Amino acid sequence: MIRFAKACVPAGATLVLLAGCSEPVLAPVEGTVPSSETVSSFESEEELDQFARAMLDLLERNERAQEQVQNLEAPVMYDMAAPEPPAEDTSNESITNTQEAGVDEGGIVKNVGDYLVVLRRGRLFTVRVGDDALAPVDAIDAFPPGAEGYGAWYDEMLVHGSEVIVVGYSYAAGGTELNRFRVGRDGSLTYRDTHYLKSGDYYSSSNYASRLIGDQLVFYAPLYMNWEGWRESLPTLRTRQQDGSLDEGVALSTAQDIHISNTYRDAGAAPAMLHTVTRCDLAAAEMTCEADAVLGEWSRTFYVSRDAVYVWTGQYRPYWRREDSLTLPGQLFRLPLDGSAPGAVVVSGGPIDQFSFSEDQQDEVLRVVLRGESQGDAMWASEFTSGDVGLLTVPLEAFTVGDGQLQAGALRRLPDVDGWSLQNRFVGRYLLYAANHWGGSGSNQLHVVPLGGADVTTLDMPHSVSRLDVLGRDAVAIGINANDALGFSAVSLAGTPSIESTFLLPASGEGESRSQAFFYRPDAGSDGDSGTLGLPVRRRLRDGAPAFLGGGSAIAFLRRDNRELSLAGELEADGGQGRDDNCVASCVDWYGNARPIFMGGRIFALMGYELVEGRMNGGQIAERRRVDFSTAIDR
Repeated sequence: MIRFAKACVPAGATLVLLAGCSEPVLAPVEGTVPSSETVSSFESEEELDQFARAMLDLLERNERAQEQVQNLEAPVMYDMAAPEPPAEDTSNESITNTQEAGVDEGGIVKNVGDYLVVLRRGRLFTVRVGDDALAPVDAIDAFPPGAEGYGAWYDEMLVHGSEVIVVGYSYAAGGTELNRFRVGRDGSLTYRDTHYLKSGDYYSSSNYASRLIGDQLVFYAPLYMNWEGWRESLPTLRTRQQDGSLDEGVALSTAQDIHISNTYRDAGAAPAMLHTVTRCDLAAAEMTCEADAVLGEWSRTFYVSRDAVYVWTGQYRPYWRREDSLTLPGQLFRLPLDGSAPGAVVVSGGPIDQFSFSEDQQDEVLRVVLRGESQGDAMWASEFTSGDVGLLTVPLEAFTVGDGQLQAGALRRLPDVDGWSLQNRFVGRYLLYAANHWGGSGSNQLHVVPLGGADVTTLDMPHSVSRLDVLGRDAVAIGINANDALGFSAVSLAGTPSIESTFLLPASGEGESRSQAFFYRPDAGSDGDSGTLGLPVRRRLRDGAPAFLGGGSAIAFLRRDNRELSLAGELEADGGQGRDDNCVASCVDWYGNARPIFMGGRIFALMGYELVEGRMNGGQIAERRRVDFSTAIDR
């Protein structure tokens, strides 16, 4: 399967190399700070045809082959079931740890009224939790009735009122698969419809492909650009019919929606990828979508704010790397969610992952953490970076069709780090970052950068840093120490940053690496100085599944009382659970299988097919009851 292939760092690195340097070094493009870049669309199909012919001539001279987009295959027949009445209570509570407030991310567990909805191994499950209940209700395949589901991965789920949207990638169909379901008042699940968005494989070991902002469903997807038949590379939406066939599809973009920078238009370079941002209106009776696209190179990182999608594409450098080969800098695009024209700036180096970005509406800037060599957040790439570290500040007004210059102080050099697995996070008016090598080795130093320009504070941590997150007004750093204890350190950001409190959990490691596996719920009225956090943990550190696949054996809960951390206890998985679930699709937990859930005044631990409810009393958590919701498969 494609996802099991261990990806090597590609040869074309998005950086500027200085002669004689053994490590990649961040350096301004052409001796200056990166400038604002003109971005324009093609005025007509004829103009794009002419450009495509020039690209084909260039590719023929360079003997470069382009990948072809697979045609969608018609699935099997099915009978459509009559929809159940929607759930009455659609005031869904946010139970997902998201990067941006108001920007929901596709996850594995969501709330719909009185129910928790869980996406697990190619199926959807509902568990009633309303009226103090804890009872499995229903289960349904996460793919269309009658289809086999083979060759697809169903990784993400979003909810909009009583509607559940399952997001997957189908290798058989060559695109993003969107399956919609309704949750009935009784918790029943009913299939609604299926759509396909043409796309290349967007899978990331750290990022999520989908976001939900109000009624707007937002996707990022790459498309390999086939210059010989460029119309086949444009984003399209196809709908599955009742007989299992697919309609002809609706084009989501025209030539006028394809944007290219002057750097690429004028230099005679053939961009390899069409980076697309698709917006779908869930308030409409039927699925309606539109897309914008920008031309760039293979490596990419994307970030979604409340107002825009930012796409960082890497440097253009031909694979044969002759001394006389044309080399072009990378590009950072801003695609507004209101559908207005994108803008771009020329860049060098590259971000680590989506957490490398922060749009600051107060200062009207975008801040981006960079490293000398970074290949973006495609599969496994964000785990391997090297070289200098810097902080780029781009005024939002620079993302225009103009050619103004960024100020010389836009790129700020930051202290170097020892390690190629870098964690970074913006918390309030600070940036925090640290790096180590897999297994926890490294310098165990955490750098705290005030965004106002004051001096960087470097903290010597009592453990490595494999996770950074928000802890009220402060931050939390999590990682393993030399004695295989999992450390939780609260980092105070008031005044001079400092390690305020550390708790060590013996003989433990993180059970999952996904950002959504962590959750911190502040106590009411505490400003985050007191609260409860949860994180999947594992005990068998030397064997078992890697953390990113979900190797958690328990969820640990810590209390923060008056800014001091202490263990509140654990809710453990039942080691005896091992029934055959007859899994036929998406049978590897790429997005993990464990989450702490805080809903109303209740606390749950999702671990595989178990949902365990805990009760907090005197700062200690104890199991109240549990269910195995896989029993709903047999109903």
